[in-house]
Amino acid sequence: MKRSKKAKRIIACTLGAVMICGMCACAGQSVENTAADAVAYLTKEDITVNETISNDADGEHAIEVSGEEASYSNTGVTKTGNADGDEADFYGENSAVFATEKGTLTISDSLIETNGTHANAVFSYGEGTTVNIANSVIETQGDCSGGIMTTGGGTMNAENLTINTSGRSSAAIRSDRGGGIVNVSKGYYKTTGTGSPVVYSTADITVSDAYMESTASQGIVVEGKNSGTLNNDTLIADNNTKNSDKSDYYQAVMIYQSMSGDAAEGTSSFTANGGSITNKNGDIFFVNNTATEISLSGVEITNEDAEGVFLRAEAAGWGNEGSNGGKVNMTASGQVINGNMLVDDISTLNLYLKDKSAFTGSINSEGQSGDVYIEIEDGSTWTLTADSYVSGLTVNEGSAIDLNGHKLYIDGKEYTAGSSSKGEAFDISTGSGSGSGMPDGNSDPGGNPPDGNKPDGEPPEKPDGNGSPGGNPPSGEPPEKPDSNN
Repeated sequence: MKRSKKAKRIIACTLGAVMICGMCACAGQSVENTAADAVAYLTKEDITVNETISNDADGEHAIEVSGEEASYSNTGVTKTGNADGDEADFYGENSAVFATEKGTLTISDSLIETNGTHANAVFSYGEGTTVNIANSVIETQGDCSGGIMTTGGGTMNAENLTINTSGRSSAAIRSDRGGGIVNVSKGYYKTTGTGSPVVYSTADITVSDAYMESTASQGIVVEGKNSGTLNNDTLIADNNTKNSDKSDYYQAVMIYQSMSGDAAEGTSSFTANGGSITNKNGDIFFVNNTATEISLSGVEITNEDAEGVFLRAEAAGWGNEGSNGGKVNMTASGQVINGNMLVDDISTLNLYLKDKSAFTGSINSEGQSGDVYIEIEDGSTWTLTADSYVSGLTVNEGSAIDLNGHKLYIDGKEYTAGSSSKGEAFDISTGSGSGSGMPDGNSDPGGNPPDGNKPDGEPPEKPDGNGSPGGNPPSGEPPEKPDSNN
């Protein structure tokens, strides 16, 4: 592949801060920074186009692969034209590149551009369908137009892409009803539209060794019984524009259940190994109306908002009032955590500090609220920054807890510095004491995942966001939901 050194950009990701050196031509220059990893990314000028395929008809595709194998390289794909809602978001109508019916599509060294409403760039739909795409550049400009999109149980494998989206509800790495498997490695992924996180997961999505940035939305959203995994990535999130009236808060990572029917109910997961997460505004994690497993290992996590908290588990506008809190198992392994944690009276937190993890912050500093259990393994520490209130604590005698001039209350009783304590965790699937704090893996609060097959007739209407079976979508539908945004 022909690459222009003049057009290449370099992003230097420092520890605790990110400096972008890339809006200038680097012309082969190196970035000198001993605390940074330099990531080169592709631009349109780096792609040599030998063939151009275009389509401007509403609802149609520029490339469609159905039940067959096909490959394209050094191809320029352009798509204009519009579509409406569910047919585009669930089933791939109007996408520039579309694979379905157990087809296998391979794309490399190509440029894919769309400018239309509901014009996703590359779409994999249905079980047995696989899209492999590498060393390519994707740009979408219209609303509800994701970069790479997976639904109905499809598979998407992406390597070393540059994806830029600018429309509303246009995640760079996106899934919707029926989910699937998405594996992304390397590359540069940026969103600038409202309600457009870099990753919106109603699938099992893994991103490794990539640079990701959102400038108006969350960095990552995981909905329902699905997962998001980051391995040695750089994530920068600046959630500064409201896409919903259902929550008052901004955050880098949101984990929730919208009750729209697009994601099965059950325990979700978010995992981050190495790399960095930088939050520009609000909180780091927000969990509501679902149960989730959060695992953090050696991630450089920085919150540039002094008013934001590390974790907020509480009710918001999704789900049924009184039972729509956040239920969290958070496991920190070799992890530094700086920031406070808030758990409201219908939410649950089990926090496990392992492998020399260090937590500096308070928990529910205003008083007893939700169910909170803390377990501190020998070698790990908790340094309080304010009075804290928990329901249970397991810690051996010693110096694992530094009260730092503050008070720690366990189920209403003041903790004595240096003393041991034995408590019980909470079952996050029910909120009742279980002694394990871990779901059994067999319980499902209800609902079955979609089977990936397109039904006959028109797609169903989305519910009202509160679990009712009918009605129109609300004005406050969750981030990145195409037809239901505020």
